[in-house]
Amino acid sequence: MRMQTDYEQLTNIIEKQFDIHFSRLNTQTEWLDLKSGAKYAGVSYNTFIKFRKLGLQVAEVDGIKRVKRSHIDRFLKMHSH
Repeated sequence: MRMQTDYEQLTNIIEKQFDIHFSRLNTQTEWLDLKSGAKYAGVSYNTFIKFRKLGLQVAEVDGIKRVKRSHIDRFLKMHSH
């Protein structure tokens, strides 16, 4: 059996770590609270509340409000000039 070089071993370690961290990014929740939604959109919380008044879809269950990342993306795209 052939021994791996130091370079191959290091490459394998880096690829494994990349896969682990990338898979964690992909498991981030699609639903955000409004404060996180504002941060995701790159605006203040007050501006984000204005977005809601302008038609941004927000789910509300028993007083808990959540917004989907894809809804934020769509809203921003619709209001881009």
